[in-house]
Amino acid sequence: MEVKTNVVFKHLEKSSKRIIVEQGGTRSGKTYNILIWLLFGYIGQNTGKTITICRKTYPALRASAMRDFINIATEFGMYDESSHNKTNAELMIHGNLIEFIGMDQPQKIRGRKRDLLYCNEANELNLEDWRQLILRTTDRIIVDYNPSDEFHWLYENVLPRSDCDFFVTTYKDNPFLEQSVVDEIERLKDIDENYWRVYGLGERGQSRSLIFSHDQINELPKEARLKAYGLDFGYSNDPTALVGIYEHQGRLILDELLYKTGMTNSDIANYIASLGLDRRDIIWADSGEPKSIEEIHRMGWNIRPATKGKDSIDVGIDIMRRFKLQITSRSINLIKEFRNYKYIEDKNGRVTNKPIDAFNHGIDAVRYACFMSFSKPNVGKYSIR
Repeated sequence: MEVKTNVVFKHLEKSSKRIIVEQGGTRSGKTYNILIWLLFGYIGQNTGKTITICRKTYPALRASAMRDFINIATEFGMYDESSHNKTNAELMIHGNLIEFIGMDQPQKIRGRKRDLLYCNEANELNLEDWRQLILRTTDRIIVDYNPSDEFHWLYENVLPRSDCDFFVTTYKDNPFLEQSVVDEIERLKDIDENYWRVYGLGERGQSRSLIFSHDQINELPKEARLKAYGLDFGYSNDPTALVGIYEHQGRLILDELLYKTGMTNSDIANYIASLGLDRRDIIWADSGEPKSIEEIHRMGWNIRPATKGKDSIDVGIDIMRRFKLQITSRSINLIKEFRNYKYIEDKNGRVTNKPIDAFNHGIDAVRYACFMSFSKPNVGKYSIR
């Protein structure tokens, strides 16, 4: 059987260390090749093993590495649906148990021991997550991530270990990319130096031009009061993003509810209904999509266009920065945006006042809601009510 792999597969094949860390830029093939190695280099060569594939939250894992793993296993005739316990997110291959867990499932984190652990997007985890996982792992540990953080526990607590092999890969290590994808990645050089450093070169980010600071919380406080929802439309390349904005003790708490491509207006309305939202609550949406707003409104939702203007982005950012911002830990995509949404730096390294036009779909949704909820957009002066 012919299986196409890249250098990441070779790293895993040759390393004898307990921990293998794959740091890399976008489209370097990290996740795909790790999954290929798990299937052919470990599962196919062993029996009676327990393999855990994890991410910060189970929904994020299910939509990424879990889906890819099952697709690859199916493609190569290694997946048997009768051996897949979908309730427990476990499946058997060649006498090995593969389990998929999120760190939002504490009963599984402190469950059975495992032989091999794969942490996908490990920079989403906190140090305590890591400790709980490795204490119950007897054999090998594989870690991958994009190095968007300038400072992280991974750099201090994992990379210096003597039993750790560390590798950096970029899109240039993936020979299977189409030229159009390569061209798109290399355009990042002209967008933002830090953005190119992380997602083009696979190097650690630098945060001096970061627009927002934020903290993470595990869940919404019961006393938090909904202010509004924000909605940013997308479809093919850009995701549709829906975020709840709450007030609590002078802070704004942000909760990601939807972040997905390929959503039609009816899909959006049906998804909102599945969340159990109150139809009376306001949803502020991108005014550049009046037809979409009208269609969703006719489906019974209190959706309204957010005012746009010459200074609305700057004013919206300014309003958001007046609050201490907290984001629920399940809001994986929104957290990623807040870690990467920066002001553009000029050729001399000076920070401008112009935000990068990237990593802003969920942030735009928040900005629409904040701008309309806390300002008076029809007058020349803006203030907190």
